[in-house]
This record gives sequence, structure tokens and C-alpha cells, in this order.
Amino acid sequence: MQSSSDAQALKMQSERLEDELKKLGLKVKHHEDGLKFLKSEIDSIDEAILDKQVSLGRYHSKSPQDSTVNNLQEAEEDTLKSIMKEGGSAAALICQMKYHYSVKALKVPLMKDILGIVATLCRVNDDNLSRLLSEYLGKETMLGIVCRTYEGLKAIERYEKQGMVDVAFGLHGLGSSIGRPPQGRFTVFCLENLRPFSGDFKPDDPQRKLELHKPRMPNGEQPPGFLGFAVNMIYLDHMHLSFLTPKGHGLRETLLYTLFSRLQVYKTRIDMLHAMPCISDGAISLDGGIIRSTGLFYLGSRENVEVKFPVSDITSNLPIDIRDTEEEIKLLKWRRERLLEDKKREEILLDHVKSLFSDKKKEMMEFSAQWNLTQQPKNSQLQLVLSKHNYSS
Repeated sequence: MQSSSDAQALKMQSERLEDELKKLGLKVKHHEDGLKFLKSEIDSIDEAILDKQVSLGRYHSKSPQDSTVNNLQEAEEDTLKSIMKEGGSAAALICQMKYHYSVKALKVPLMKDILGIVATLCRVNDDNLSRLLSEYLGKETMLGIVCRTYEGLKAIERYEKQGMVDVAFGLHGLGSSIGRPPQGRFTVFCLENLRPFSGDFKPDDPQRKLELHKPRMPNGEQPPGFLGFAVNMIYLDHMHLSFLTPKGHGLRETLLYTLFSRLQVYKTRIDMLHAMPCISDGAISLDGGIIRSTGLFYLGSRENVEVKFPVSDITSNLPIDIRDTEEEIKLLKWRRERLLEDKKREEILLDHVKSLFSDKKKEMMEFSAQWNLTQQPKNSQLQLVLSKHNYSS
């Protein structure tokens, strides 16, 4: 026979379990409502993007740019072919997957995070400048893989004990599956971790060029032969111009600024050497001169550059309303990416709370069976919670 103190303890235990179960049920509903809201927001953004893309499609279908677009496509194909010739490089493997195994690549998580190869992400409007900038960076950097996030970086490679590369994982395992395992080391740029340019952008510039102060000689005059900063002489196409990192930064202020910083471009070596007092982050000249940094000169004959940026004379002469629409699409896509991240977190939290609810429900049932509780009060909070959230244990 149970004493009154035992009965009181049982009652308190029952009430505690009921209260905890009710709280978990409310949390489940909170996360379910959150998911519904996020899905609704994503659907609305998808519709807005589609509407704006339709209006852009109408404009571009009437715009006579076929010949220039074809020239750009040919230049990009030439760059891809030069990368593919780099045998067992990781860059060649990425291009192989994207352009010859595209269906398989879509199913590989690590490929989804890879934006591309440095040499394929931008272009210049002059072949000589393309060769100079490519030579300045060097082939290893030109073949660098660009990924969006640190999670994407971790998906490329992992290590066994004593630091050995796991050749069955990530990019190494992917390469082995098609008979092209990457050889040697390779460079990867993680956009999420690059320190972005902290200054302003040139106002009303469709390419979002960086606002950099022009060099000045000790007498206050601009050095003769100065043509501009390399970071602003690179062009991004619409797709890459619209790319934003999770923190809202574009490719120019992250990747391109990391690659070129304030590299100056001059007409001739004589101009470049004359301007040395105001060169801090290196310079190149159109006749082949290269200063990598203060006091570091790159001498000798020019190399035959094997991998270079695509060359195209396409410039952005779009009407203001079309530029505004493209900017709106870029921001909508960025917001959609952030909402998808929120949705993923909400789904993880919901699964976790459902698991806790299931465990607590099981605990309540075991408690009832242990003490032979055959019924609960008619207006029990537990019955209310269970009726609203009938999750299996």
C-alpha cells in the first residue's frame, strides 16, 4: 500500500513529465511555424526572381549581341581547353566534372560549393593584358579552385592519422572514380574566409569597381603612363557579378582584391620604374615589366603563358533600368541563399526537438506502466499535448 508521501511524489513526477512534454510540444509547433514562414518567403522570392528574369530575357532577346557573345564563348572555351591540358591537376578534374560529367557533378555535394577555377571566373578586353596578369599570378594561382564556404573547403579533402591525405574522400575520391585522381598540391580559395576590401565602390559603376586613390608622386602629380589598377581592369560577367558571399561581399572585393590588391598597370617599363616611389603593392607594364612588391623585381624574358584569362571586348552598356533589375535579382538571390540557410537550421532544430519529444513521451509511458497508472485526468495537460503532437516513439 502506498503512503501519502509516495502518492504525492508520484503526482509530482507525473506533473513534471506532463509539463516537460507540453513545453516540448510547444517548441515543435514553434519550429514548424518557422519552417512554414521560411518556405513561404522562399516561394515569394522565387516568383519575384522569375518575373524579373522574364523581363531581362525580353530585353536580351531583342539586343543585337550575338557576335560578341559568340566571341566570348569561344574565348572561354579556349581557356577551358588550356586548363584541360594540365593533365592531373585538380583544376582539370573540376572542369572535366563540370563540362563532361555535368549530371554526375550535380549529385556531388562538394561540386555544388565550387564556384569555378580562377582563370574562368573573369575576363579582360586585351590579349596582352591577359597574358601579363596571368603571368603575374602564375599558373598555380590561375589553376586555383574557388569555393564558396569553409564547409565546401572541408568537403574537398580530409586527412588520416599522421596527416596523410585520405585518397578515397572528396576531390581525390571523385577523381579516382573517373580515372583522373589529382596529382600533387593545388591551391583553393575559400571566399567565405578571404578578407574583403574595406573601402567604397565607384558610384554608378555596373561592374562595382573599387574606389582606389590614384598614385601620386612626391610632388603630388600622377605618375606618367599610369593606366589603372589591375583589380579594376578585370571584367565579371552577369552571373559572377551577381555572386555574393554569406556576408554579402562580391567577387571583386574578395577574390580579385586578394589576387591583385593595389597592383598598378603602366604603359612602359620606363613609366613603371619612374613611378617606384608610389608603388606599394607591385606593378606591371604593357611591355612586360613586373614588380611583385616593393624591392622584388621579376626579370628575364616573358614566358609563354599556357593558362590565361578569356579575352573579350564586351563592355557593359546596359540601360539603367536593366542594370537596376539585375542588381535586384542579385540581392534577391542573396536573400534566398540566407533563407535557405535559415531553413536548414530550422529543420535541424525541429528534428532535434521531435527526438526529445519522442524520448520524453516514451519516458512518460514507461513511468505510467511502472506505477500501473491506468488513466490520466480528463483535462490532463499531457493528453492535450499528445493529441496535438502524436509523434511515434
